[in-house]
Amino acid sequence: MSEQKKTGVELPELDILQRFDVPGPRYTSYPTADRFKKEFGPKEYAEVLSSRATVSPEAALSLYVHIPFCSNICYYCGCNKEITKDHSKSAQYIETLGKECDLIKDVMTGTHTVEQLHFGGGSPTFLEHDEIAQVMETLTSRFPLEENAEVSIEVDPRCCDPKKVETLAKAGFNRMSVGQQDFDNRVQIAVNRIQPFEMTKATMDAARANGFGSINMDLIYGLPFQSQDSFNVTLDKVLELSPDRIALYHYAHLPEHFKAQRRINAEDLPSTPEKVQIMLNAIRRLTSSGYHFIGMDHFAKDSDTLSQAQENGTLQRNFQGYSTKPECDMVALGVSSISKVAGCYAANARDLPTYYERINNGELATIRGYALNADDKLRAKVIMNLMCQFAVNKAQIEDEFGIKFDEYFAYELRNLEHFAKEGLCELSKDKIVVTPKGKLLVRAVAMNFDRYLREDERVRRYSKIV
Repeated sequence: MSEQKKTGVELPELDILQRFDVPGPRYTSYPTADRFKKEFGPKEYAEVLSSRATVSPEAALSLYVHIPFCSNICYYCGCNKEITKDHSKSAQYIETLGKECDLIKDVMTGTHTVEQLHFGGGSPTFLEHDEIAQVMETLTSRFPLEENAEVSIEVDPRCCDPKKVETLAKAGFNRMSVGQQDFDNRVQIAVNRIQPFEMTKATMDAARANGFGSINMDLIYGLPFQSQDSFNVTLDKVLELSPDRIALYHYAHLPEHFKAQRRINAEDLPSTPEKVQIMLNAIRRLTSSGYHFIGMDHFAKDSDTLSQAQENGTLQRNFQGYSTKPECDMVALGVSSISKVAGCYAANARDLPTYYERINNGELATIRGYALNADDKLRAKVIMNLMCQFAVNKAQIEDEFGIKFDEYFAYELRNLEHFAKEGLCELSKDKIVVTPKGKLLVRAVAMNFDRYLREDERVRRYSKIV
């Protein structure tokens, strides 16, 4: 079997990468979060929650919990976070999460049992052992976990030694995502994240010993002082640790948006050609080492549920990236979190004072949101099929939405002819298929179906695809 057939991805020529490497959304939602409206607030979200049993009666429930605290700042990070070592702040936050849970529980209809629970941040493992137990009790007493629920957490090995891993397992966590970024000491110093190989290995070994079913590792290419040679050494160590999943993110240097990035010297960043070669070489190595290319920047072993979900057509994307559970309603808790429930998005306040004020006043923390119309739902389906399955079956879309695909999307199909000529997609009477060569550029293909992008110039605000 050829490597291309085995991995399902082919590396396009550099000139094609350069021509199609445009700024674009990551499509963790459609419409994207920058389209949400401030007119959608607590009242509107409460109405959506109360109508859930009628609007989406079959939808399973997923919970996301944002823990914003970190002990130290990583200069590359663009996440919503608060740097502190004061655990009185986390105690206040856990108490407020409980109040938010009660507000949602009291108004939400439909199932309250949870199939998926994910903790993100920040650094959720900032929480002390007793705080981990407390926050899980806070959540599960309101929203019980299904027997085989996926319960995952983002882990920083610098504050998650084997003893804390054991605490996580006892609290019910069975999946983790390990932040690593790079193993090179010079790179780690430049981004203010000193994390030796032995530290990460101890955390991952403890996870396996405590029954964690899947371990993801986050890497970033494009960081200061990275080179093809240095990142090859990092990949050697990653492959030795053998995580079940790997996320290979592109570092977007946007110091005008993220203050911490101003501490990174732009002159220390790898050149664009070097950065592209780092990425291409990493893809070659990972896909030749037993990892399946899921899409964009994600890889998984064939035995992992992420690969299995893509194979059986249940893979989806949400604000946490790729997910194995199709069509869940996701209720998101905590500062800056974004829910998707019954065809609506609801975004919480991004700053702690506003979040605390709203919840303590007895109202939901929603500051903006969006109710999808019929065209949004149609385009969301097409875009997510491309992002998750690399294909769109026209007949399935026509049956679900009552349209004639080629007529409805005549403008988009004309635009895609350029992609087809370059070998990035195939257009037929029945399907649109992203080719192995086009998979790295799937965001550019999906962007053709984004009605909002062609109505304004906001595309300039996004980072580039590659």
